[in-house]
Amino acid sequence: MDKIIVLATSNQNKVNELKELIKGFPVEIKCLKDFGPLPEAIEDGATFDENAYKKALHYARILGLPALADDSGLSVDALDGAPGVYSARYSGERATDWDNCEKLLKEMEGKTARTARFECVLSLAVPHGPALTWEGRCEGRITEQRQGEAGFGYDPVFFYEDFGKTFAEVSMAEKSRVSHRGKAMQEFATEFDNVMKWIKQRMSEMKPPKPDHAEFEHNDWSEERMG
Repeated sequence: MDKIIVLATSNQNKVNELKELIKGFPVEIKCLKDFGPLPEAIEDGATFDENAYKKALHYARILGLPALADDSGLSVDALDGAPGVYSARYSGERATDWDNCEKLLKEMEGKTARTARFECVLSLAVPHGPALTWEGRCEGRITEQRQGEAGFGYDPVFFYEDFGKTFAEVSMAEKSRVSHRGKAMQEFATEFDNVMKWIKQRMSEMKPPKPDHAEFEHNDWSEERMG
């Protein structure tokens, strides 16, 4: 079990991106669809950190395996940080990427200050509670119209200065080198050996889950939870 990590997301685009970033690592990568229908995690946290941990712990407990979840989104300065943690459902619970981009472009009409950033928190949890986290951020600005057909989410409206293009106009490999999720995964990669040792130790303990409050860990490799 300490050689398996489950990608705790049903978003196939995220699965593809995360698998690309982890490929070649000596670990078996699974995703939620490998296990059939599962109850969804409730993402009601106020921060990306809280939601990533909620998802990772939810699926780790259900499956009895280490689970890696990300929560990420777009924060726009002119909109006081919106859509933020509501990025995926900015235009409603059943919102599509197209719907969300359309709402964002409408909200930004006439605004000259268009700076924004993608933010990501990765959380790796084990069934009895402890988790490790990594963070990534990518600065850019919001375009006035869609540009490009690649990527997903807000990629067609997020212009990255160093590329001179939006994220939807570059390949996944190019995007992953500089993206918020890519940066968080790069941190994960640099600590991979320690991460696997941590998983092995924690999975061998397998204490019963705490009923109310789970334990948080920071990347100091001492008293829990990477940050």
